[in-house]
Amino acid sequence: MLKIFNTLTNKKEVFKTFIKKKVCIYVCGVTVYSFCHLGHGRTFVVFDMLIRYLKHIGYKVRYIRNITDVDDKIIKKSFKNNEKIFCLTNRIIKNMQNDFFNLNILPPNVEPRVTENIDIIIKFIKKLLFLKCAYISKNGDIMFSISNFNSYGKLSNQILLNLKKNNKKINFSNKIKKKDFVLWKIKEENNFNNNIYWKSPWGFGRPGWHIECSALSYKYCGKFFDIHGGGLDLLFPHHENERSQSACFLKNNNYVNYWMHSGLLIFDNVKMSKSLKNSYSLRQALLNYDSDTIRYFFLSTHYRKPIIYKKTSLQKARFAVERLYYSLLNTKVNNSITKSSKYFEKKFIKAMNNDLNTPKAISILFAISKKINLEKNKDNIDILATKLIFLGKILGLFFLSYDNFFKKYNTKNFKDKISIYKIKILIKIRNFSRQNKNWSKSDFIRKKINSFGIILEDNVNSTFWKFT
Repeated sequence: MLKIFNTLTNKKEVFKTFIKKKVCIYVCGVTVYSFCHLGHGRTFVVFDMLIRYLKHIGYKVRYIRNITDVDDKIIKKSFKNNEKIFCLTNRIIKNMQNDFFNLNILPPNVEPRVTENIDIIIKFIKKLLFLKCAYISKNGDIMFSISNFNSYGKLSNQILLNLKKNNKKINFSNKIKKKDFVLWKIKEENNFNNNIYWKSPWGFGRPGWHIECSALSYKYCGKFFDIHGGGLDLLFPHHENERSQSACFLKNNNYVNYWMHSGLLIFDNVKMSKSLKNSYSLRQALLNYDSDTIRYFFLSTHYRKPIIYKKTSLQKARFAVERLYYSLLNTKVNNSITKSSKYFEKKFIKAMNNDLNTPKAISILFAISKKINLEKNKDNIDILATKLIFLGKILGLFFLSYDNFFKKYNTKNFKDKISIYKIKILIKIRNFSRQNKNWSKSDFIRKKINSFGIILEDNVNSTFWKFT
């Protein structure tokens, strides 16, 4: 029975859906003013893993992931680049989608852009005004009044009077209370931000950040849905404000069953962030490493815990994933089922049912890999290898062939001296020599292979190779 940690209640809960065996998930997407970094990758790999697992245990999943394509940061970046806003956002979106594809992240069912949904946002704000949950400020901005929502702060576990102070210099003269937040920003004269705005009942302007997710989740998920997700950095103020708006609009504080948050990716003791200029782009990571290595790095830590990123982190992940791939060498997929393979699957499911414990699930993959390396019976080896691939794919691993997994690394290190094909031929000849006890020829081939910077590892069933 699957249990998921609910941020709102601060505890693990048995997973139940509004509609039997159907799940609707809304995850806050990227603000597209710059390329995605590893922190984005961690968040969306986590929810990709969740979706894959839900499908594995029999749920039909509807996944909504929005795109914020109008925002102060986007406007400032386009102004700095002397680039039209839609040229900037379209370029970044294309790169984002390409990065996510290369990271083996499943696409959402719907990927709505804010700029394509202004009508529903305006309707949402109009109702909040009608319900007296919002007001028109002195300068014409539409503000949400947190005084009209009694449980403000509950999601982020903060008492309203003790909320963290915002150190940014903000003009509070237009607000009734300092913590009220903007729903609609009215157009200002002689301001470079005025190059993107829409007509509304309150004058030309554009939506605030938080209102978009309330409106889009309502449009695409309805009055009730199962999971609302995002990175922990969105918990406050974004998700707190979003919950306030939606709960007032729907007159229901429990319109979402589970609030889920992935932990931060920490670099130099602070979160990885584009605004802090300490980010490592997904594009660069994918140039240097394969998708399995990057996904393994993310999933080897529990999704709710922070990940400490160091320069050696991905290299260590690479070595770990290599061990799994080496055990698959010279194996074939076999759909036969044995007691041993069922045993591992049950342990894997048990780990995943415990709030998606991927570190434990990954340890089970290594247990299968170890058994493959020790097993002597070829049929059992193939059965175990099949189970290893099957379970790994639930985590988004093993979608690469053995050759493709090593291809980019081999190409870099060989410097055209030797091909993967030639290595395999040499190993095959060497193994034949060993079988016929032609030790001198076997040793000669080993030295020849070693001269290319490659070492061989022999086990009972096969020979693995890797770079020194």
